[in-house]
Amino acid sequence: MIYYIGAFALIFIGLYTIAVKRNLIKIVIGLSLIDTGVNLLIVSVGYISGRTAPILTGNLRVDAVKKVVDPIPQALVLTAIVIGVAVLALALSLVINIYKNYNTLDVKKLRRLKW
Repeated sequence: MIYYIGAFALIFIGLYTIAVKRNLIKIVIGLSLIDTGVNLLIVSVGYISGRTAPILTGNLRVDAVKKVVDPIPQALVLTAIVIGVAVLALALSLVINIYKNYNTLDVKKLRRLKW
């Protein structure tokens, strides 16, 4: 239950950061917080108390399936982490190029510029 609260807290903090802050770097950090919160939520949904990691050993038994956690949410989160890092790198490179071209990171000042 505490994992759900932590995941939703990260998601809401990220949403607040995106909605309220005007600095582009803070907005990118908010996106990263949302990504981390969603990953935590997916892992916590797949967690079952009292079960172990799905690692095969030499002695495979029929009742071993009942003692392991589903590995699919873990695999999805690993994929989501890689995609999140790529999106974060792209967003930061865009922020760097915006700063080089316009000498500001303020969203309101960027909106006033004529394209």
